[in-house]
Amino acid sequence: MESEMGKTANKELIQAAYQGDEQRWTAVTQRDAGADGVFWYSVRSTGVYCRPSCGARPALRKNVAFHDSREAAEQAGFRPCLRCKPDQPPLAERQAAIVAQACRLIDAADDGAAPDLDSLAAAVGVSRFHFHRMFKAVTGITPKAYANAQRARRVQAGLAQQATVTDAMYAAGFNSSGRFYAQSPAVLGMTPGAFRAGGRGARIRFAIGACSLGAILVASTEQGICAILMDDDPDVLVRDLQDRFPRAELIGAEPEYEQVVSRVVGMVERPELGLDLPLDVRGTAFQQRVWQVLRGIPAGRTVSYAELAELVGSPKGARAVAGACAANALAVAIPCHRVVRNDGSISGYRWGVDRKAALLDREAGK
Repeated sequence: MESEMGKTANKELIQAAYQGDEQRWTAVTQRDAGADGVFWYSVRSTGVYCRPSCGARPALRKNVAFHDSREAAEQAGFRPCLRCKPDQPPLAERQAAIVAQACRLIDAADDGAAPDLDSLAAAVGVSRFHFHRMFKAVTGITPKAYANAQRARRVQAGLAQQATVTDAMYAAGFNSSGRFYAQSPAVLGMTPGAFRAGGRGARIRFAIGACSLGAILVASTEQGICAILMDDDPDVLVRDLQDRFPRAELIGAEPEYEQVVSRVVGMVERPELGLDLPLDVRGTAFQQRVWQVLRGIPAGRTVSYAELAELVGSPKGARAVAGACAANALAVAIPCHRVVRNDGSISGYRWGVDRKAALLDREAGK
């Protein structure tokens, strides 16, 4: 989490970038959203004041004055622009608030069936098309994908809490057992009964190998590789896998599976080669979207959490994408090590910052 000192320093840097009238006029002509909240400008010929990013017709420079606050603009006799609404929170905040309201409506659906798109749009007071586009821009996923992810969480929680699988099915909002069982493998990675039993009945093959970064555990379901874990202690890796599937049948020491481990080790040693093996990727819709974008970042390149949030389609979601990176259980195959702080420095890594630094150095040819 960014420190208060860091936030203050960052704010000062932003303000310094728009200190003079020349820089401010450039921001206005470029409709620079980064300047919103730093200063406001007024237009003498129209009597209004605006945000720098306002999409209104450009004013003549001679008619423009700059103000350090909304209050200063209003005290000078200017009224807020009806287009950019500078007297209200920034557009991104207003959209985030609308989306948060919609998410609460989805979460609060008593029967687990999310309101349809038209109902959600009407409830938050925007058009159907605008709401869908706004929701995806803020969260990175569609309202339907969000609702499905929430239902998946209800399924998982229900299987752990309800007396029977049937009870869990209805608690999650499924009115049809056929639909429930058809969708459950994608949500759970196994049958509902096996998930409820902590993986009972699931067969997970695994093996532990060694690479230049320490011990490495690779595990697979019938669908593909479900875990690539690294640590200095092999016993820690086995306990991690057991904690994930306490009642699954863990099958180790199979000679043919050693070949899978060797291919994964080869990818760790030379990440640019990639991994041409199926993956069993489990997570929420948003996490999977983040991981999909991460897999498109080539070896030798890095992105900041803010840049990754932009790529995911959730420009205000840097913390959310950081959480998705932390939840990744497929080291290197989903390259969350290529995500760094905004200043390029190395931040936390599930398998240790030393391993992250080593991977980045290796990919940079150092």
